[in-house]
Amino acid sequence: MSGKKKTFHYKDINELNNAIISCKHCPRLVEWRESVAAIKRPQYSAWDYWGKPVPGFGDINAELLLVGLAPAAHGANRTGRMFTGDRSGNWLYGTLHTFGFASQPESLSRDDGMELRNCYITAAVRCAPPANKPTREEFENCRPYLLNELRLLTNIRVIVALGKIAFDSVIMCSKMLQWNTFSKKPQFKHGQQVKIRENLYLVASYHPSQQNTFTGKLTREMFDNIFKIAKNCLATN
Repeated sequence: MSGKKKTFHYKDINELNNAIISCKHCPRLVEWRESVAAIKRPQYSAWDYWGKPVPGFGDINAELLLVGLAPAAHGANRTGRMFTGDRSGNWLYGTLHTFGFASQPESLSRDDGMELRNCYITAAVRCAPPANKPTREEFENCRPYLLNELRLLTNIRVIVALGKIAFDSVIMCSKMLQWNTFSKKPQFKHGQQVKIRENLYLVASYHPSQQNTFTGKLTREMFDNIFKIAKNCLATN
């Protein structure tokens, strides 16, 4: 695996997504995602689980990019689409629909007719990790995919990072792309706006995980406010 940490360059999003889907750089993640797909949850026994790395999804000409942590074991790892088939996705797509970024409020499967409008969704890691905790090496192995998305999605003007790990991943990638010259690394805080470069802003949000939404750490009002900030940035910058 001597070449796995190189930052490969892909000519377009389709080529990149094909590379993501076929990726087997991280043995631990390959074993986990495939075992989950084979064992399944009882309520999804009729499903043919995706069980592969999950590519980004949405409008390739979008101005808004959402970055999450990683696919959920029985969500995107089952359905093959980011934030699709779990409670986090229900929160996210419902909000995206409210703000005009999604054609419908529920994302259930890859063939449910969902369309994103001026929005693209991706993640820092593309395989479902055990306990939802990728290792440092797994983040590093996956980082070239996010780097390439940032390079190829040329219309992006606002990035919403869903959680601290996604926030830190975007900051790292922007540094590697030489987009910013921060003298001090920006710290994650819900609702914070960071100027990455001219006409590109990063907005920090708590992740819409069950742990955050069930406990009230993230409320609907708080999450709606993130997209009000994003829309305002799009309108004024």
